[in-house]
Amino acid sequence: MNTDTSIKPHRVQWNKGKQVGQKMSPKLKMIWAIRIRLQLAHQVRELALFNLAIDSKLRGCDLV
Repeated sequence: MNTDTSIKPHRVQWNKGKQVGQKMSPKLKMIWAIRIRLQLAHQVRELALFNLAIDSKLRGCDLV
């Protein structure tokens, strides 16, 4: 039987209310919206990396 009466502070979980596990893949409409915004902003490098990531199915950290 535990006779310890000390009160421990309540800790909030770091991932409480956040989505855990595998994320849903982006929809085709969202991919094209990102491509258009990068083109309009003249961000050629980011557009090339984005297209390569989508086409090769690699993560951003694997490309860089």
